[in-house]
Amino acid sequence: MLNIHNLSISFGGEYLFEEITFMLTPGDRVGLVGKNGAGKSTMLKILSKEQEPDSGQIAMDKEVKIGFLKQDIDFVQGRTVLEEAYEAFIEIKDTERKIDAINTQLAERTDYESDGYNQLITDLSDLTHHYEILGGYNYQGEAERVLQGLGFERAVFDNLTDTFSGGWRMRIELAKLLLQNNDILLLDEPTNHLDIESIIWLESFLKNYAGIVVIVSHDKMFLDNVTNRTIEISLGRIYDFNKPYSKYLVLRKELREQQLATQKNQSKQIEQTEKLIEKFRAKASKASMAQSLIKKLDKVERIEVDEDDNAVMSINFPISIQPGKVVVEAKNTGKNYGDKEILSGINLLVERGSKIAFVGQNGQGKSTLAKMINNEVPYTGELNLGHNVQIGYFAQNQSEYLDGELTVHDTMINAANEKTRSRVRDMLGSFLFRGDEVDKKVKVLSGGERNRLALCKLLLQPFNVLVMDEPTNHLDIKSKNVLKGALENFEGTLILVSHDRDFLQGLTTTVYEFKDKKIKEYLGDINFYLEARRVSDLREIEKKDKNIKVVAETKETAKQSYEDQKKLKSLNNRLSNAESKINKLEREIKEIDTELAIDYDKTIAQPNFFDNYQAKKDELDTLMTTWEKIQEEIDSIRST
Repeated sequence: MLNIHNLSISFGGEYLFEEITFMLTPGDRVGLVGKNGAGKSTMLKILSKEQEPDSGQIAMDKEVKIGFLKQDIDFVQGRTVLEEAYEAFIEIKDTERKIDAINTQLAERTDYESDGYNQLITDLSDLTHHYEILGGYNYQGEAERVLQGLGFERAVFDNLTDTFSGGWRMRIELAKLLLQNNDILLLDEPTNHLDIESIIWLESFLKNYAGIVVIVSHDKMFLDNVTNRTIEISLGRIYDFNKPYSKYLVLRKELREQQLATQKNQSKQIEQTEKLIEKFRAKASKASMAQSLIKKLDKVERIEVDEDDNAVMSINFPISIQPGKVVVEAKNTGKNYGDKEILSGINLLVERGSKIAFVGQNGQGKSTLAKMINNEVPYTGELNLGHNVQIGYFAQNQSEYLDGELTVHDTMINAANEKTRSRVRDMLGSFLFRGDEVDKKVKVLSGGERNRLALCKLLLQPFNVLVMDEPTNHLDIKSKNVLKGALENFEGTLILVSHDRDFLQGLTTTVYEFKDKKIKEYLGDINFYLEARRVSDLREIEKKDKNIKVVAETKETAKQSYEDQKKLKSLNNRLSNAESKINKLEREIKEIDTELAIDYDKTIAQPNFFDNYQAKKDELDTLMTTWEKIQEEIDSIRST
């Protein structure tokens, strides 16, 4: 479906990648990986035709539809969440407008017998039929299901998108792409703004996606769960294996070890041959043999070993001055946003040298407490910083505070003082901004490069307490490891908000879990916390909490008769069965609608087409009615 041949692109005279070739076919779910700045986002822009390559060809079918989730998005103001999601259905919305216009004319006109009036009725009939084929009667429900899957509650569907943060707007944009029935999905860091529950939902959606998916992500678990192919961009070349990320790494390592072993053997043979040549050259009787060996050696194809891009950041977090023993103390602290209570009755004591992790579901107050400690938001109760405490704060969206029109160098110079200004270029070099790269404007940097710049900028100010909210967002895997090493060596106090178990492992000694407006302390590392919660991964906390909720609901209904509980179980099984059948029928009807839109005459020529088509619709209506009745019974039993 998509052929890429001899593709090259360069910046500032240096190739980002050169003459690379690969092919994508339906069913491919590709993890596009590589270090920050390797060219992953550029590749997506080229595939989406948003950017032209310097040379090479991209061939694809004319009717192929491409959806591209970028890291930076623009929203039209004044639309609600639902209205923005409905923008995914361009043809349906256009048909709706035409139908409304004709209905308006029919209501206003009185020349019922005229040709013009009859033509309007014919046009309305055609448009209504086309609207049905497009799925016009189902798109609203479909939009709601996808929005809920990505974490939106029904209560906010009518809220304006202007009132949402950049992360939630990104979810709306992702929902639109998933609703568009694109043939190719290009997703640049789709999980950065999703909570664990939404990530699990997205994984399920993408695993069942029939088209092509190309994903740029640094979430190893997400890549392993979704992808079936990995393409790495490294030093201008690509490495392409039909394996998910972790298996690809194993194969890549084995391949390189084989290359090294083969190269070593070849080098020995070449060395022996060269010694023979020197030996035979000295004797006139052996001169012809020496010439023969030289020709043989010239024909040997030298084995090359794949290069690895091992350039990494160099980070050191020095502490400014030694603070007092107590760094942060909160007493009966709380936080409300309007009528919504986020945190209540928080008591917290952080001592000098502590290494603390804040964990829990999104929306439970982790980032809010981090902002309260940094005095960014007002709160109730007491929250005091200790003697000589100097906080270095890295916000979850830290890179969004950077001015896109400034260069990398000017960003640092503007934030530096007299003591640090002379060190700016050296600092940038340690964060892999070297040579002409410091003259790039911030707006052209990748998400990972912006995060690196934000980390570098953080070091310009003195601190002895680090409060970091999801610092690994956008960072490539090697950069994550370097950051982790720097934090392990940090002699100050660390408060870290993260959902990345690999990153947290061995880094913190105390875990605070945020849940139901409270915090609970676990005196151990992340592994101790997970063992205490009896789960193997932070993702399972989401599922476990749901199960606990179900158990709590069951306890509340313990007074119900055994017969009612038995009936509830039966009804829930029937409800689940009905939902499964409804989903299956909706998919089948949608497939038929697509076939009708592609080739109407051929599709209706199938034996008993209309009877079968209508039978499916009738069955769907019956199932929907059944589902409603079952749900009413369940609600009735639970309310008694």
